[in-house]
Amino acid sequence: MGFTATDVKNLREMTGVGMLDCKKALAETDGDMDKAVEYLREKGLAAAQKKAGRIAAEGMAYAAVVDGVGVVVEVNAETDFVGQNEMFVEFTKGVAEVIAKENPADLDELMTKTYPSTGRTVQEEQQEKVLVIGENIKIRRFARFADGINIPYNHMGGRIGVLVNLESTIAADNATLVELGKDIAMQIAAMNPAFLDKSNVDSATLEKEREILMVQAKTENEQAAKPKPENIIVKMVEGRISKYYEENCLLQQAFVKENKVSVEQHVAAVAKELAGSITVKSFVRFEKGEGIEKVQENFAEEIAKQLGGN
Repeated sequence: MGFTATDVKNLREMTGVGMLDCKKALAETDGDMDKAVEYLREKGLAAAQKKAGRIAAEGMAYAAVVDGVGVVVEVNAETDFVGQNEMFVEFTKGVAEVIAKENPADLDELMTKTYPSTGRTVQEEQQEKVLVIGENIKIRRFARFADGINIPYNHMGGRIGVLVNLESTIAADNATLVELGKDIAMQIAAMNPAFLDKSNVDSATLEKEREILMVQAKTENEQAAKPKPENIIVKMVEGRISKYYEENCLLQQAFVKENKVSVEQHVAAVAKELAGSITVKSFVRFEKGEGIEKVQENFAEEIAKQLGGN
């Protein structure tokens, strides 16, 4: 008994499992649909796909350096409890190792790479963890820096992962340089800058901010006892643009450990102290679950549904 492309499509719709796995299941069961469903369940694929529909907004963000290559990755789970699970943490570290060594172009390519010491792909290892741990687990995003000096920082057991990329004439293992990198990473974790430098703020963002500030300034001026002339209003807005840079651009932010100087000034001071050059080239900050809408479950209703109630 053979099977058709329509059979593969129908099995996929029934189970939520990928086309290739459905095709293999039908081939293994000689086209018998019921046995193919059983086959997928036995392999754990159907169960994993069912869990894959559940929202995963917990988990961990993790930054590391592997053989000089900097990596930061976010892997999500459904509950904070699983995010602290040793097996989940080790899986996340393994994914970071794959990213560092294999340099995948994107998530799709990452899932095809071999997971360390298993012979399985990252996709297969993720499915295995779903089955063992019992929650939806999903690799969400990653970033990788192959060049320069990379400094990782992990905050609050995986709530935030930061990777800082420096270019310097100073040795990568210099204690003062490493401390600088850690300080900058902690600044990024705490202050969450949107840009590296004021020169990186795109014109559309800047014009929108200027437009908002102009409306605010004009409103304040209309309500003032002694309204200021238009040229003074323009100067006020430009002053507030400078404040925007100080709040949103890393290098223009006040350095948190010494707020009388900016991060840019502190980096220059350390470079002078070490008689070398230091440039902050880039950074990535991942906070677990940011931007994912969490569903607030009514547990009484959920239990009633499971028991067949209304």
